[in-house]
Amino acid sequence: MNLPGAVSLREVGPRDGLQNEDPVPAAAKIELIDALSRTGVRRIEAVSFVHPKAIPQMADADEVWAAVAKEPGVRYSALVPNTRGARRALDNGFREIEVVVSASDTHNRRNVNRSTAESLDDIAELITLLHAEGATAEVIVSTSWGCPFEGDVPVERVVSVVDRVLADGADRIAFGDTTGMATPTRVVALVDAVREKHPDVPLLLHFHNTRGTALANVLAALQLGVTEFDASVGGLGGCPYAPGATGNLASEELVHMLEDMGVHTGVDLAALIECARLAERIAGRELPSGVLRAGPRVPQSR
Repeated sequence: MNLPGAVSLREVGPRDGLQNEDPVPAAAKIELIDALSRTGVRRIEAVSFVHPKAIPQMADADEVWAAVAKEPGVRYSALVPNTRGARRALDNGFREIEVVVSASDTHNRRNVNRSTAESLDDIAELITLLHAEGATAEVIVSTSWGCPFEGDVPVERVVSVVDRVLADGADRIAFGDTTGMATPTRVVALVDAVREKHPDVPLLLHFHNTRGTALANVLAALQLGVTEFDASVGGLGGCPYAPGATGNLASEELVHMLEDMGVHTGVDLAALIECARLAERIAGRELPSGVLRAGPRVPQSR
């Protein structure tokens, strides 16, 4: 197989994972972020700055971020829903900031009560604000491979969103498989279509394991040369539109597979598994990670 020599993992458990769990104390979030910062992970999505009535799980974002022991060499990012959230993130010192828009109009309206087009207009203003403050703007396109309300989302629709946000100055693009509807051939179709028009734009892929295809999708993307992926420790988090289903790809499952295939991650797998155990205690439920349950295929030395 034609695989890259190394990839970059962004750990999203503290934000995307815990946002889908019952609220936990700020001290637990801080403990998890600090533990993850010592595993060798070089990117962590730490918090989101949203209205507490919308996402009560992130109501303590300012408190959490103030207490995190910022590890040298780790890039921390924050998710924001709008310019007000971006202002909070900037005031807290973040310079890597993400904003989400759904390719599916119905999903976007369910999330933020506005159309995709209306959100794109807001994102244009947000990008201008971030750049004026020396920050970067990553646009995450949710429902990139399907919508729980509309079904299939045409590739052309997703590419049109990418066209717009890049024209407005977005620095990076991420594609979210919001409820685990992607399969390898669909991953190839979307990545090829985007690269045909925008060959140099950095791409990051965020897969959910709702239907058991996350690692297969990663493998398909690797063979296209994609080297940036999101994952969540322990598989923390879930799918709000798929009750009872697993959600995020577990970070330790991703690292376990990649390292065994000779693709370097820079992450200490044993330390990451310990973080998954911590995440499980924090969540107060059994997390879906197979590597957490069974351990690596061969014993790991520390």
